[in-house]
Amino acid sequence: MTETVLLTGISGFIAKHVAAKLLNAGYRVRGSLRRLDRADEVRAALAGVVPAEALARLSFVALDLEADAGWDQAMAGVAALVHTASPFPIAQPKEAAVLIRPAVEGTLRALRAAKAAGVGRVVLTSSTAAVTDSGKTGVQDETDWCDANAADTSAYSKSKTLAERAAWDFCAAEGLALTTINPGFVMGSPLDRHYGSSVGVIKRILRGKDPMMPNLSFPVVDVRDVAEMHLRAV
Repeated sequence: MTETVLLTGISGFIAKHVAAKLLNAGYRVRGSLRRLDRADEVRAALAGVVPAEALARLSFVALDLEADAGWDQAMAGVAALVHTASPFPIAQPKEAAVLIRPAVEGTLRALRAAKAAGVGRVVLTSSTAAVTDSGKTGVQDETDWCDANAADTSAYSKSKTLAERAAWDFCAAEGLALTTINPGFVMGSPLDRHYGSSVGVIKRILRGKDPMMPNLSFPVVDVRDVAEMHLRAV
């Protein structure tokens, strides 16, 4: 019997690639959207990289990170949860809670529903932002955590750090098998023109939207490698 994976935030840049990997590997994918009117957009994006017989195993559910409605039904018959949904704006909000609340509450909402449905395997899309401590020098790895209380920690870094910590605590207490994927800045070919903040940064640079280029550096990873990591974790 083909196993079903619930993939949250399936309209996202990374999530579409994850969906393609899962479908091509033989899984059924139940993708969550805040609005089901985006289902055709996602299906069209995947049609270019997923054969028709595999695309037939794709379905959609409407879920909101900040609302309980639908989560229990969405988890029915699911073998694994891949939780990618989390806000990622280019500009940081004035209030950190705008990012932290849906990231943390959404993660816990998904995990509680997974536990209630007997889903044992969870894969969480986190970030190197949850690992990197600006006050520490040298190599940092999975044993390190971002200092969410540091003055220079962005709202996004706080949201990813607190969401991942909450996930580890919940899964340890409830006996769920958790794998987190912590990519750097995710680049690579988008599957359609709806690609969000990551590729949007490059588009902004190429269009000369800013009067100068800041002297910045950060780790970069290909979206196809990130998607492959999710598949292997499942």
